[in-house]
Amino acid sequence: MPDLTITRAPHRKELLRQLRPRIHAAAPELRLIARDLLGAGAPIDFVAVDPSGGVTLLLVGEAGEDLELVARGLAQHAWVTPRVRDWLQLAPELGARPEAGVRVILLCPDFSAESRGAAEALGDAAPALWTYLCVRDGASTDALIAPVESPVPSTGPASDAPPTPTFRTGLSDADLGLSAAERNEFE
Repeated sequence: MPDLTITRAPHRKELLRQLRPRIHAAAPELRLIARDLLGAGAPIDFVAVDPSGGVTLLLVGEAGEDLELVARGLAQHAWVTPRVRDWLQLAPELGARPEAGVRVILLCPDFSAESRGAAEALGDAAPALWTYLCVRDGASTDALIAPVESPVPSTGPASDAPPTPTFRTGLSDADLGLSAAERNEFE
C-alpha cells in the first residue's frame, strides 16, 4: 500500500472536483446547489443551502492568496445577500430563506495571522476558515480539508494575567519643570 505524500494542488477544475465530496463530508448539512456561479466580478466556487434556508458561499484560494480570499469573501457576501430574494423568484425550490442570512466558508492551503485577524475583525460576518491539503496516494491525488479552529492565535496576555504596569520614564517633576496644575493633568 503506497504512503500518502503531500503534493502540489492540481489545476483548479480538478481541485474543485476533489474538494466537493470533502466539503460534503465536513458539512453534510450543506446542500450544494451551484458551482462557478458568477458573483461580484468573480466566480463563487460553490453555493450551498443549509437546513434553515441560509445560503453558504464557499470560495477556494491558492497558496498565498489567503488575505485576498478574505476580501473576496466579504465582497461576495455583500453581493449575494440582497440577491437571495431574486434567486428565489427564479428557483423557489432552492429552499433558501433570505432571513436566514448568508455565510461564507473560505478554503485555502493556509491562513496567515493577518488573514485570520482580518476575518475575525468582521465580527458576525466573519467567514469560516478551512484549510486544504493535497496528497498523493500512488498514482491518484486527493484534497483533504480541516476547519481552522481559532481564527486568530492569541498573542496577548492571558485574561487572568496581572495588569500591565504603567509606563514610567524615571524623570522627576523637577526634571520636567511642571507646575502643580500641569502635574495634576497626568495623574
